[in-house]
Amino acid sequence: MNADLELQRNLLSAPGDTIQETIDEMGMSQAELAERIGRPKEKLNDVIKGREPISTETAYRLEKVLGISASFWINREAEYRSEIYEIEQQERLAAQHDWLSGFPLREMKRFGWLPNTTDKNQLVTELLSYYGVASHEEWNRIYIAEEVAVAFRISLVNTKSPQAISAWLRKGELEALRLKLADYNESAFKKALVEIKNLVNQFPQDFAVQLQQLCAKCGVAVAYVPTLPKAPISGASRWFRKRPLIQLSGRYKTDDRFWFTFFHEAGHILLHGKKEIFLENVEGTDIDQTKETEANDFAAKHLLTETQLQTIIDAAPLNSQSIAAFANQFNTSAGVIIGRLQHLKLIPWSLGNELMQKVELFPETATA
Repeated sequence: MNADLELQRNLLSAPGDTIQETIDEMGMSQAELAERIGRPKEKLNDVIKGREPISTETAYRLEKVLGISASFWINREAEYRSEIYEIEQQERLAAQHDWLSGFPLREMKRFGWLPNTTDKNQLVTELLSYYGVASHEEWNRIYIAEEVAVAFRISLVNTKSPQAISAWLRKGELEALRLKLADYNESAFKKALVEIKNLVNQFPQDFAVQLQQLCAKCGVAVAYVPTLPKAPISGASRWFRKRPLIQLSGRYKTDDRFWFTFFHEAGHILLHGKKEIFLENVEGTDIDQTKETEANDFAAKHLLTETQLQTIIDAAPLNSQSIAAFANQFNTSAGVIIGRLQHLKLIPWSLGNELMQKVELFPETATA
């Protein structure tokens, strides 16, 4: 036990001390008091030694025998137990200091997710509040347990940095709770994806806000969370509090990657189960390659169909002007076309890069 906490505990005065002082002044023994209040001698001794609390009934019996109000004894007991609890709480927090290791505390402080303090007890308290758990054991059961029992749990036991990944995921949940969401409507979400294609093509300055609002009307939360060291995640999707949650980091900072990630996660929401959590490019999680391929195909089809892609390929040789024209014709972005053609190695990496739109979701907190 911490020496300071042990000293605090030793200096505490239990309500029983006041009982003992009172009967000493009255010349009454514990045996007589026990008989007068109708309690076994051993039980009274436990109360006087602080091993047992003063119950409401005992407080009223003491009032009759000692002439001191029941409210005094009740309040005295409550204050003492509160002081004991605070010391025990500090002891429990101190026992969890090792749990802090592995979390990207510096970045979490820099982003404002945790207060800028070096006090370990306060950091443990703030981290528990951040995750909404009572102790690190509950955190372990939610994120590290081998077997996932309920929908909001994910096993990160085999990942390289479960602390960083869980911190990133949890921030998405906290951001989702801040949004005003309608009830989820699958049909409305499918229609919204068509409207979102206009954002892909036009790429207005407030595209991120518009995307969030369009999805919120359908009951889909879109949360933007910067990446953390050891958690370089582009996107994730899952159901949270009965609504879909799409979490994006804008990691690669280009419009083609951003939109592909969004539609990929939207594909998971529309095509796959409510009890699964999909994390992009995180080793150690159970990845269903079939579902990942389906989500990839979903994203590719919505951004640029195979027929549209073939039309573009047939128009070779291509230049920046023709790519921009095709982007407007097919209501997509030049970046999407360039990214697809570069992936297929049909154009040099230098062609059309000036048409790529830069995505800076967090310019003031950008990290690798």
